[in-house]
Amino acid sequence: MTDNDQTSSRKLDHVRIVLGEDVAAKGVTTGFSAYRLPHEALPELDLADIDTSLTFLGRRMRAPLLISSMTGGAQDVARINLALAEAAETLGLAMGVGSQRAALVDARLADTYRVRHVAPTIPLLANLGAVQLNYGFGVDECRRAVEMIEADALVLHFNALQEAVQPEGNTNFTGLLQRVEAVCAHLEVPVIAKEVGNGIGAATARRLVDAGVRIIDVAGAGGTSWSEVERFRHTTDGGARVAAAFAGWGIPTTEAIRQVRAALPDVTIIGSGGVRSGVDIAKAIALGADLAATAKPALGPAVEDRGAAAVIEGLQAYLAELRIAMFCSGCGDLAALRRLHLERV
Repeated sequence: MTDNDQTSSRKLDHVRIVLGEDVAAKGVTTGFSAYRLPHEALPELDLADIDTSLTFLGRRMRAPLLISSMTGGAQDVARINLALAEAAETLGLAMGVGSQRAALVDARLADTYRVRHVAPTIPLLANLGAVQLNYGFGVDECRRAVEMIEADALVLHFNALQEAVQPEGNTNFTGLLQRVEAVCAHLEVPVIAKEVGNGIGAATARRLVDAGVRIIDVAGAGGTSWSEVERFRHTTDGGARVAAAFAGWGIPTTEAIRQVRAALPDVTIIGSGGVRSGVDIAKAIALGADLAATAKPALGPAVEDRGAAAVIEGLQAYLAELRIAMFCSGCGDLAALRRLHLERV
């Protein structure tokens, strides 16, 4: 089996495991339940007039939600990305594709990521694992990833724990920041630094921003645990045991958002990691995020026969919950929500 065959197989494994197994973080929560939006009995607002729109990467969005990077790189998952993109276009959201490493090695897989033809107006994010910059990738590969899908930005995802417990993981993170800085200096679109579910803290976020990263996706702990996903891929009890030990590892999502916002008041922050409702979106923004992101809740409907329609139905509930949460806390727009003081439970 070639390296790319292994990558495609791993992509399919990930989708199957995320949807079919209990891969939620264990022993750590997002922290959303520790906060309460203050109820306003007299909001002096019309629910129909609540404004959830914003501008992100120069494009207008109707709501502050990103369908986060999930998949691509295997022919069997091409339809998933198309369904997610169609839903994002219909609802006015943003979308990221999964790691494009496979398509950079094998151009035949590029179409599994290409969705711009069904989503011409949305902010669209390309994606590569940051550690690949230590394994032969550079500015040229990053540029090709962006051009491949006509992206508005490049996500470099940081997944040290996942790589460490993955059977075939790439674990040399030495000197990586300098390589990230080179990409930021030469790439024509903004670079987004994203964790995959273990969080980015204040000090790391500052180092990344100082290197030229424009946007931080904190991707905190408490949602899907990728060490748990990799646990199910292990064929030995020892490997599975090591992965299981880290099911509670990471910075909770709410803590990561608060840390990064306090340290970097002017940086765009995406709040992700266990965002499971529109109320969570509202809390993420009130805590300091500019927009929120979710992955698994959109992935399940995307693989159903109804495709985009199922994704739209699920995410419409998120958006309705967000609007009602804003209405019932007296926030007519996102600026007001960002000024809101959350109550500790």
